[in-house]
Amino acid sequence: MPLDKQAELWLKGLAESGLPPLETMPVPEARQVYAAACAEHGLAPETVADISERVIPGPGGDLPVRIYTPAGSRPLPVLVYFHGGGWVLGGPGVVDGPCTLLANRAHAVVVSVDYRLAPEHPFPAAVEDAWAAVRWVADNAALLGADPERIAVGGDSAGATLATAVAHLARDAAAPALRCQVLLYPVTDAAERSASYRENGEGFFLTADLMGWFLDQYLPEGVDRTDPRVSPLRAADHTGLAPALVVTAEYDPLRDEGEAYGARLAAAGTTVTATRYAGQIHGFAANLAGAMDEGRRALEDAGAQLRQAFRAGWTPRLWLADR
Repeated sequence: MPLDKQAELWLKGLAESGLPPLETMPVPEARQVYAAACAEHGLAPETVADISERVIPGPGGDLPVRIYTPAGSRPLPVLVYFHGGGWVLGGPGVVDGPCTLLANRAHAVVVSVDYRLAPEHPFPAAVEDAWAAVRWVADNAALLGADPERIAVGGDSAGATLATAVAHLARDAAAPALRCQVLLYPVTDAAERSASYRENGEGFFLTADLMGWFLDQYLPEGVDRTDPRVSPLRAADHTGLAPALVVTAEYDPLRDEGEAYGARLAAAGTTVTATRYAGQIHGFAANLAGAMDEGRRALEDAGAQLRQAFRAGWTPRLWLADR
């Protein structure tokens, strides 16, 4: 499919802005530019019953979370969400819009995790924080008005990779039993570049050079890039994982590895809903949905899938794959 017209217009504006590539900026400046872009082009937050901040215990000290609570009777299901930004950029503020939408559509509490960022805190700090947050939610669901038996994880880009890591850890620990994992264009293989890197590695916002910079910040020399906590496609065992929604974008360097991960989960017996959004670029849903209608549609679809997954008596066998 040709590049989506709204994505094309956004990319044209980016090219005309004169901004240098993010990977050429000092990290603090790159964070400011990224946050400003998300604020300008992201989805406007919806009204929810309550938004609160809390600090929970983390492996590196205090771990901030932002909690979005929709209207509705308690206990509600809960989604633990991890923002994208290459493990280097971003925070809960860049996904305020998506988190409010998901809270309202899924009728669920959303806990957005402000995990530690690289290069100050390289791998596995973000994974450790993500796992700590999910365990805290499971142990303290009553404080959130939430149901500890209805927990899902999700995220976009690097945050989606954190969600995959948590899903594996929860499977191995036999708790909590996750209802779903929502993976918006995840990184699933940090050790090898797929064909979509060659096809889409330049000119579509997330470039091969920018992705390489992210990985170098997060995975400094000496870190095994085949570790399944950052390369879940390379995990030895994909059985017994939570049902997954995998969203990919046609013009994304990460497209092929995301789709390969969905196929690997399906081959291992996990129910997978996999959707490639034609004509779209990386970031179209979580960060650019205010500028791209298909981004909102992807989030609406994710909210509907989550609501189904949280339904009483729901079983994965009833969740049909969309291919």
